[in-house]
Amino acid sequence: MTRQQRAVVWAKPAKEVARRLHPHFVREEEFALPPLSLLGALATGKLAPGMTDVLALTDRLEAELSGMLGEHKEIVAALGDLVAAVKAENMPKYTVFAQKLVLHARTEEEVLYPAAILVGHYVKRVLGR
Repeated sequence: MTRQQRAVVWAKPAKEVARRLHPHFVREEEFALPPLSLLGALATGKLAPGMTDVLALTDRLEAELSGMLGEHKEIVAALGDLVAAVKAENMPKYTVFAQKLVLHARTEEEVLYPAAILVGHYVKRVLGR
């Protein structure tokens, strides 16, 4: 098999990963990750009335969390297909890359999304919203 033919084997799963990742990343940057920027201030007890602006984002994250987690399942499945393809072609650096993306998704699910939601709960409680 030529190099070009081998590239075709893993190009399709790689494109599928990219197709699923891009809109997900856009949504994360839009409303899931920005609340985390308040963690430093909140952890040191610094509060400001303008912090309530984050509530629209955290409320949206709570409302759309199941969809975000569903997207993660689809992304992880696509990454599994990519891992299988690149392993078959003995491309270990791409295998490691895909595995790191899976771990990244798990970190978002277990740490980042819950932390962002907690920011909203904390701001509501402390600033009386």
